[in-house]
Amino acid sequence: MELIKKYFPDLSDKQFKQFESLYDLYIDWNSKINLISRKDIENLYEKHILHSLGIAKVIRFTDNSAILDVGTGGGFPGIPLAIMFPKAWFLLVDSIGKKVKVAENVALSIGLENVECRHCRVEDEKREFDFVVSRAVMPLPDLVKIAKKNIIKEQQNALPNGFLCLKGGELQHELQPYKNKAVLYDLSDYFKEEYFQTKKVVYLHP
Repeated sequence: MELIKKYFPDLSDKQFKQFESLYDLYIDWNSKINLISRKDIENLYEKHILHSLGIAKVIRFTDNSAILDVGTGGGFPGIPLAIMFPKAWFLLVDSIGKKVKVAENVALSIGLENVECRHCRVEDEKREFDFVVSRAVMPLPDLVKIAKKNIIKEQQNALPNGFLCLKGGELQHELQPYKNKAVLYDLSDYFKEEYFQTKKVVYLHP
């Protein structure tokens, strides 16, 4: 929690409490369903919650923005972002039903009213959104192919509508088709922990 306070000192008491509650909830769920590797669960705030909030350093979603989280797993990055932006709306989708159940339960447990969870493939989701977010779920060209249809034309945010993807490691090959369009934000510019040295937010306006 200290990390969240350090980088986001202006959160309301309610938001702090919601972030604080995540630890026990994920520890409990992780003992039933292997969402996060056992050694990683201790680093939940750094490697999962703060990492998800990297997107909040790149953009502040305006009220009433709609965001689609593809391949959310147990709720990353969707749940941390939904806490951060209570007036935006988030749809969390995953093709693995038991993971969606976890995300749904966590959102319910902390009183998030701006989150809907759906067990489906993104190909089957027809609604439109301002942004599609994801966390290392698939190569960007694959994601663009299946989710481009979900991005609405009218825009209301500082960045034009598009994709915001949390990525790590070597991205040159993956970004080749978008070399003049994709913008990379180094998370090490925002977060000083070693874990973020190679982590990036990739923004693409398709």
